[in-house]
Amino acid sequence: MTIGEIAARTNLPASTLRYYEKLGLIQVDRKPNGQRCYAEADIAWISFIRRLKETGMKLCDIQKYARLRYAGASTMPERLAMLVLHQQYVLEQQKKWQEYGRNLEEKIAFYRQEIQYIQPSITD
Repeated sequence: MTIGEIAARTNLPASTLRYYEKLGLIQVDRKPNGQRCYAEADIAWISFIRRLKETGMKLCDIQKYARLRYAGASTMPERLAMLVLHQQYVLEQQKKWQEYGRNLEEKIAFYRQEIQYIQPSITD
């Protein structure tokens, strides 16, 4: 696949894909003319990179994970440890956001109650 095709399939701009390649997050084969040649398996890998980013993994950690991935199966224990650690981070963030949500619910309930008190309905 060309960079345009993979960009369309992953919904990422070509500039982002080139940036990922520059950072070592993805390794892309090239044709004799220098054109990038993506494989079908790159789609799942790029999607995984995106999920790691969206869940708050630091770019330097994603780079480390990518280096380990490209180094082969012998690095699986280290990759597993990274993912377990990141999962703990994600769970902590979920708890934090749940608390933020509860705080917002309380504040919204407060304002609704105060507004009703200040502006009673017409039927009162």
